[in-house]
Amino acid sequence: MPSKVIETPYPLIDSDPHASRVIRYFRPSDYAVWAAATGAFPAALYAWRPYCLLVSAAQVLNSLTEMADPFKATLRTSLRLGGFLGFCGGFLLSYQRSSARFWGWSENTREEEMDRAELSQRLSEGKSLYGDSPQPPWVQAAAARNSQFSQLKFSAFPMCDPKK
Repeated sequence: MPSKVIETPYPLIDSDPHASRVIRYFRPSDYAVWAAATGAFPAALYAWRPYCLLVSAAQVLNSLTEMADPFKATLRTSLRLGGFLGFCGGFLLSYQRSSARFWGWSENTREEEMDRAELSQRLSEGKSLYGDSPQPPWVQAAAARNSQFSQLKFSAFPMCDPKK
């Protein structure tokens, strides 16, 4: 089954890029998005805390509040979890932005040049362009169909291209 051909405003580099290539081709702006998401999640939790305390104080008596939180989770625990979730979400967002450049959905001149240099080096070394796989062709085809454009559904099922 052939891959779906999509008209894009920029040239297609790779419709199913390997995870290591996507990460290696991160731009500084991708790292900035990752850092911003990592910091924004706990900052949002901290900013919403006074509102949550106000609502809970108005609706529930102090004794019921103690019963509602048997673990006595501190703010520090919430912020640590928020930082971890922001770190993971920021990485997935940066990965998706980098993948969009491989697909030609956003400006990708830098990635084109890096790809051309990487592939020409592999050719000069006598290696195949995208590596060899010990898997039978039908398994490779199934893996490619499952992982193409999988970065668009990171919210439901975070899956990267596992080949190589």
